[in-house]
Amino acid sequence: MTKSADTHCPYCALQCAMTLKSPAELTPASEPGSVPVPTQAAAAAAATVPVLEVSGRDFPTNRGGLCRKGWTSATLLNHPGRVTEPLLKGDDGIHRPIGWDQALRLVTTAVKETQARYGKDAVGVFGGGGLTNEKAYMLGKFARLALGTSRIDYNGRFCMSSAAAAGMRAFGVDRGLPFPLEDLDNASTIMMLGSNVAETMPPFVQHLKGVRDAGGLVIVDPRRSATANFTADGGGLHLQPLPGTDLTLLLGLSHVVIHEGLADAAFIAERTSGYDAVVRSVSAYWPERVQSITGVPAELIRETARRLADGARKGGSYILTGRGVEQHVDGTDTATAAINLSLLLGLPGSLRSGYGTLTGQGNGQGGREHGQKADQLPGYRKITDPAARAHVAGVWGVPEETIPGPGLPAVQLLKSLGQPDGVRCLLVHASNIAVASPDANSVIAGLRSLDFLVVCDFFMSETAAEADLILPVLQWAEEEGTLTNLEGRVLRRRRALQPPAGARSELWIMARLAEALEAPSTYSEDPETVFEELRLASAGGLADYSGIDYAMLDRGEAAYWPYPAGSTGTPRLFLDAFAHPDGKAVMTPVAPRRRRTPVTPTGDGRDPAAKTMTLITGRLLEHYQSGAQTRRVSELLASQPEAKVQIHPAAAASMGIAEGSFVSVANERGQVVCRAELSTAIRPETVFLPFHFPELESANRLTEAATDPISGMPEFKFNKVWVRLAADQAANQPQNHVLQTTEAS
Repeated sequence: MTKSADTHCPYCALQCAMTLKSPAELTPASEPGSVPVPTQAAAAAAATVPVLEVSGRDFPTNRGGLCRKGWTSATLLNHPGRVTEPLLKGDDGIHRPIGWDQALRLVTTAVKETQARYGKDAVGVFGGGGLTNEKAYMLGKFARLALGTSRIDYNGRFCMSSAAAAGMRAFGVDRGLPFPLEDLDNASTIMMLGSNVAETMPPFVQHLKGVRDAGGLVIVDPRRSATANFTADGGGLHLQPLPGTDLTLLLGLSHVVIHEGLADAAFIAERTSGYDAVVRSVSAYWPERVQSITGVPAELIRETARRLADGARKGGSYILTGRGVEQHVDGTDTATAAINLSLLLGLPGSLRSGYGTLTGQGNGQGGREHGQKADQLPGYRKITDPAARAHVAGVWGVPEETIPGPGLPAVQLLKSLGQPDGVRCLLVHASNIAVASPDANSVIAGLRSLDFLVVCDFFMSETAAEADLILPVLQWAEEEGTLTNLEGRVLRRRRALQPPAGARSELWIMARLAEALEAPSTYSEDPETVFEELRLASAGGLADYSGIDYAMLDRGEAAYWPYPAGSTGTPRLFLDAFAHPDGKAVMTPVAPRRRRTPVTPTGDGRDPAAKTMTLITGRLLEHYQSGAQTRRVSELLASQPEAKVQIHPAAAASMGIAEGSFVSVANERGQVVCRAELSTAIRPETVFLPFHFPELESANRLTEAATDPISGMPEFKFNKVWVRLAADQAANQPQNHVLQTTEAS
């Protein structure tokens, strides 16, 4: 039976508020999906009549607005490709329905046999930033107690890890925005680095209107993105650095702030440490030198620094970072440089200024707080901290030594798949790692080398297509729970309709498996019961949820963590002190890191005439993450049915590439073939690919699995590639199939 419900969008961390109303009863999926959705052929995205009617709801973040993805989100609830029964892959490679009892026995047997043969850590778990707080919390507990493995991490490692590490280093705590989003409305200056909110979270741009009208918006992006276009006609400044030089640019801005006397000396003295070392570290980055490295004119660097300082003195300044500057092997240091700049200007801890980072996934904030990261326990506690281990063990009712130590971050976890001392049996929840991971060909090869792969999903994603067993789970409108948005505000997800008869919540699955594995502690399938346990486990931690309950959220009360029991929460962090023992923020000197020299295309059978260029990746307005959901929505797929490589007309002309030509983009890891989109919005030495598409259009065939040494973040945004006109235009049209074993490397 369906009903009306106030809830939030299933996509990004803006978590736009919406109301779901029922115009009809649920139409069950006709057949379980058996193949991944193709990247083209819009007919494959069924034009279903949504089972629920979506309307925007007034809320501080979205003010009633939704993007195209949000408006069409209900289309997927009764999509004919929905997986509604457990599916077991046969020897012929075809997935066929089985019953739940058999499915649970198969998982239990695979876990026991794998661990008996190879040890506890031979079973791994890969989670996702789309899981509710309750499911993320229970997944960490399930992995460590029921499976007894340390091998758990999640796709947030690909999203927020560098910003999180920088925030912990500087402030002692990581909350994406340490202030409500509405605080941006009255800013005089906002500098946004590496984020294209106009396409990734369109309702966000309402909060930029004031600063744009004041001419104070500064966008740092190698592309003239939709967000960068807001700086036109007096709206502000667009700084267009060479890819991979954001850290140098930030050091240059700090140099100007220090040497032109723009720093907030009183704030630095009273509320920070490490200033002298930072002064020395930026001394070599005067504007003219930075111009020679980044391509950003020296006077534009000076103007930006002056605007930020002037805004801080007048109406308020904010510095915001996104994945474009964080998804690098020096991403933590780059985010640290942005924080250093904000501290020099006295922005954090102010009522009208600040620094923040824009969380990407729907529960990217809550998903990294409660235990599915390799090195963390609930409440953002370090798994190596004896006091933290003792507290959580007490809540779980187990001896402290029962809890394993730290595991492997995502890239290392995936590299271990099928290896002699690695993971041999993997459970994947809410993540399409076959498309979303760096060096995707190697990841797919790793998946195929496993003894047993279990994927929990509601569609046949590219990862699910590789699975031995697929377990059908609930979609967002079919479940209760909580999520935490980009501001650190805890929100309620409410059920609006009953799920298909064969689908189950991940909480139910984990509870049944824990029982079969005779696991210690308790595993409830009721979300509110799990949340009550999460409150206890988080109490006293950095991300303390102990003062939050379902009743207050249902009353519409704002709940920003930390929210200790008896408090009123913390909408704005750092007003009185930072989270380090001395109450001060730590400024850490950083410097650019030398990158690996790529293999050249000559001497290995590749076209020696191919042009070496820098690949950057990102999102499109119509699609989300790996596209496993949005490529199934007919309206969205019709608008963006395929990946296109964006290339500057001058670069294209030098290679004989015209608009719509098929282009080969390749490196030592793989090859992508897709149509060209000529645009002056991209730098001439750079090409751009969206990462929402699989197979021969998969941008992550080309991205490198090199990682930031602090955060474990992969190098998504700076990869050398060889670009050329595809030799045979007809033969190079992308094919709609899963990568074959022979293509993986």
